[in-house]
Amino acid sequence: MNRKTDKVSIGQDSSSDTALIEVLSGPTGSRRKRRLSWYYAPSFLLLWVALFYAIVLPLYNRLPERLTVADEALKPGQFVAERAQRQLLDFDRIGPKVVGSIANEVTTVAFLVNEAEKIRAQMRSDLYELEVDVQAPSGGYVFVDMVNMYQGIQNVIVKLSAKSSQSESYLLLNSHFDSKPSSPGSGDDGTMVVVMLEVLRQMAISETPFEHSIVFLFNGAEENPLQGSHGFITQHKWAQNVKAFINLEVGGSGGRELLFQSGPNNPWLMKYYRQHALHPFATTMAEEIFQSGILPSDSDFRIFRDYGNVPGLDIAQVSNGYVYHTVFDTFEAVPGGSVQNTGENILALVRAYTNATELHNPEEHDEGHAVFFDFLGLFFVYYTETTGIILNCVIAVFSLVLVGVSLWRMARLSELTAGQISLWFAIILGLHVVGFLLCLGLPLLMAVMFDAGDRSLTYFSNNWLVLGLYVCPAVIGLVLPLTLYYTLKPNAQLSHSYHLHISLHAHCVILAILAIVLTAVSLRTPYLCLLSMIFYSAALLINLLSTLHERGYYWVITVQVLQLLPFCYFCYLFYMFLVIFFPVLGRNNSGTNPDLIIALFCALCTFFALGFVAQFINMFRWPKLILLGLGVVTFIFCMIAVSEVGFPYRPKTNVMRVNFLHTRRIFYEFDGSVSHSDSGYYFDYQDRRELNPLKDSPTVNLTGLVRVEPDCDKYVMCGIPCFYYSWCSQRTRAGWLPRETEVVMPGVELKFELLGRTVSEANRTIRFDYELSGPPHMNVFVQPLGGAKVEDWSFVRTMLDEPEKFSAPYQIFFSYGKDDSPLQFHIELSKSDGDFVGPSLELGIVGHYVSYDYERDPEARQFIKDFPDYVHVMEWPSIFKRYIY
Repeated sequence: MNRKTDKVSIGQDSSSDTALIEVLSGPTGSRRKRRLSWYYAPSFLLLWVALFYAIVLPLYNRLPERLTVADEALKPGQFVAERAQRQLLDFDRIGPKVVGSIANEVTTVAFLVNEAEKIRAQMRSDLYELEVDVQAPSGGYVFVDMVNMYQGIQNVIVKLSAKSSQSESYLLLNSHFDSKPSSPGSGDDGTMVVVMLEVLRQMAISETPFEHSIVFLFNGAEENPLQGSHGFITQHKWAQNVKAFINLEVGGSGGRELLFQSGPNNPWLMKYYRQHALHPFATTMAEEIFQSGILPSDSDFRIFRDYGNVPGLDIAQVSNGYVYHTVFDTFEAVPGGSVQNTGENILALVRAYTNATELHNPEEHDEGHAVFFDFLGLFFVYYTETTGIILNCVIAVFSLVLVGVSLWRMARLSELTAGQISLWFAIILGLHVVGFLLCLGLPLLMAVMFDAGDRSLTYFSNNWLVLGLYVCPAVIGLVLPLTLYYTLKPNAQLSHSYHLHISLHAHCVILAILAIVLTAVSLRTPYLCLLSMIFYSAALLINLLSTLHERGYYWVITVQVLQLLPFCYFCYLFYMFLVIFFPVLGRNNSGTNPDLIIALFCALCTFFALGFVAQFINMFRWPKLILLGLGVVTFIFCMIAVSEVGFPYRPKTNVMRVNFLHTRRIFYEFDGSVSHSDSGYYFDYQDRRELNPLKDSPTVNLTGLVRVEPDCDKYVMCGIPCFYYSWCSQRTRAGWLPRETEVVMPGVELKFELLGRTVSEANRTIRFDYELSGPPHMNVFVQPLGGAKVEDWSFVRTMLDEPEKFSAPYQIFFSYGKDDSPLQFHIELSKSDGDFVGPSLELGIVGHYVSYDYERDPEARQFIKDFPDYVHVMEWPSIFKRYIY
């Protein structure tokens, strides 16, 4: 076939540039071409940046107007944020609510019971029944790699039932009222506490009864961790009737609430969320990331799922994580619009689930996992995992077919053989794979270089730095291989527009392969590839069905227009992850380079959002100059990052977290003598920089600070009072600052007594019986010696029954609420030779005086005061006693 296009006259280079037009003549595709001048490229790139700020950010930050009490008469049945905020202010004034403290066990419990009674007084008593129960469970379970024991902690539980209902299925709503020391917990989790109270009130005064009863669990020991929910779901009389739950958490203060876990299975939960959530905000990708363990957090969702076998939703506000678990998590930090947003969503979901037929028997609707996401907060998409597998495979194959058809058309119109076009496509595909690897590799290299120079977390306060540090290198990496190929190895047989088109085909093929591979390993995140392929395939199909495919660069218009929506979505999605991870990495311990995570998110965002856009840089003249310009931008941002602008911390808004315990240590030997006794400050480092930013501080004296690692071979658990599993897992990286004066232990004394010692020569075992009493948080560290093995103990046996998973030293974490009775336990050891004359057991006994019910000594108070104003200190006195038996 011999086909020509009409020639178009183009002005000289010295005249003002016009839109890019390529003129083909003859069947071989020999042509005269002109690209857009290079100085249009910045406008092209800035257009996409402008779209992010003009569309993505406003939609991401959109919140409803707060409803006031005065508005309620005009809008009956709607969530009233102002009333919830009044309750939140009272909650805030109680102060920090640590398990075992008066504030948590007395004041807050009384506050919640009183609020429930106020709602009872307003309730439609002709339609509903309201029951209030204060539970004080005791129990234990294995959490991560520690035995997590609790005694007399408290849950305030309210059940609301319709008198007309015959259903025995309950919906559970859960939040927690305890907090970290120093934090009043107005965001985490006071916001959700008052949201639940207002939802309870609205349901109790509603004129329309519901079918299924609602259990409102205000649990008093989530930070310990997750003890209150375990006590409820394993022991409470209403737990066996719970058929679904909504867990409400806060990972910061304010913003919209993210649905980040669902199920397990039961996609009907997502169906109701799609139908009834007024402000959808959710993604399957968040679920898979959270369950991977990257985030240093967990939620009560795990407990209800694993110990109650109950399906549900895990929902959390995720903005402003900088104040999370700090003194700045106050009433003032919680926007009224956020309370309104969450309240409207939860109230709508509660109304839907309490009338859902599926709640009678959820097992009949257990149809596998769901794939779900919201699109810019405008609407919600969900489908089953099986449907997702089919869609991923079908769209991937369809996209590959379209690419094949396009290549065939190119070959036919350019009078090339199938072998020639296939070879050139293979070359471009290979180069695009290299570009994909560079897109990931260059930002990661930047992260490694900054970390090597002790400059990690430069973006912590000035988040915009990631644009130059990671996004620009990602764009350079994605485009560079093909830019060099087009420049150094021009192909006269194929038009430049076709070369450019083939580069986008290569990106589509990579997406198709990723979608198939990730689907094959049972991930649901490949919906990202699916979205990208759908919009590109639609553009390609339009171009193939019209004449645009063969008309120079006119096909670019279709592609760019259809890339607007996926660009906005991917920026919206990855911006959400950055909002979550920026503050999280300030408390992610010092063992890993946090910049790698941010660099990876930026690289993936670039790959998905700009994968079909960045290659258009090659549509301009001198594309290498454009990439060089991006390199200059990266260099400038690097210079900014290593200046004072890149110092991570700011007072109040972006604080440096310093966790330490003012510790007294006493080491008893086998004969009962004290071999060593000292005092000091044990630091559990929260971020990569550890205490390095404070080394030159004129106020805080860190002289003598050392790592505890050398002591790890000498003492059980390195001889430090690590609080629970996350602290103990980082113990070798912890710091110890000696103190000349002895730390004064406040309040109740830590008492540990050996009650009995029994040797069984027949079984070659020895049993020790002990009694422990002290403050509301205590540890027992267990390390067998001399070839001994722990055969039995009075704690949960899981660790002993799974030796391939758990090993010594064992950690037992014990806390109590209102029941301070001593803990009695036994440990039974065995030895192959039955010789128990020498040491067989090393124990570390720890008492933590966490709450402000316990006074800090004057020297400790002064040490706390010496820290700069950009530091937030979480501290308490502790005592560590080592015994050998």
